[in-house]
Amino acid sequence: MVEPREGRRVEGDSRSLGRILALSDGVFAIALTLLVLNIEVPEVSEGLVAEELPGELLDLWPKFLSYVISFVVIIFYWMAHHSIFDVIKDHDRVLMWLNSLFLMCVAFLPFPTALMGEYGDQQLVVVIYAGSLAVTRLLLSWVWWYVSDKPHLADIDMDPSTMRAFGIRAWAIPLIFLVSIAISFFSVTAAVYSWLLLVIADFVLLRVLR
Repeated sequence: MVEPREGRRVEGDSRSLGRILALSDGVFAIALTLLVLNIEVPEVSEGLVAEELPGELLDLWPKFLSYVISFVVIIFYWMAHHSIFDVIKDHDRVLMWLNSLFLMCVAFLPFPTALMGEYGDQQLVVVIYAGSLAVTRLLLSWVWWYVSDKPHLADIDMDPSTMRAFGIRAWAIPLIFLVSIAISFFSVTAAVYSWLLLVIADFVLLRVLR
């Protein structure tokens, strides 16, 4: 059997595209699950639990914060991924590789999340974390850009203004993370708080899209 060339359409029925979605959902599920494994139950002497456990739990707040941020962002990415694949009707080798690169980054996210939980006050860690999330979103945007002008792959019926809005949304989240990297050189705390703009930006852009 001849191997299809890169970019060549891969013939098949909806089950083939369904396998791509099944793999994608599985990677998302595993990544979301691995996030919580970075939060370990404190070890306290049996006779000192009442006195020391509250303080030990309070010391875990950086890990809880990094867990919540990463969980919300990955859910954003999962929702965007499903929105994109809702209009995709076929696939080729390039699309499969682009989606695989995106999933590779999603599977990597528990590592920078663990770094943030342990060393969130370090500027290098903020750069690694924000950079990882920015690259992941840019790869997902790349999937959208690849299929948006290929009618044989995607059934997209949008007016130009809506297409521009989707393009803006594709840049907004990675741009926030990249800006936070610049902010981190002046204040690590301000860089972390700037990630709250993600929720605001996504809400505003969704209102515009609607």
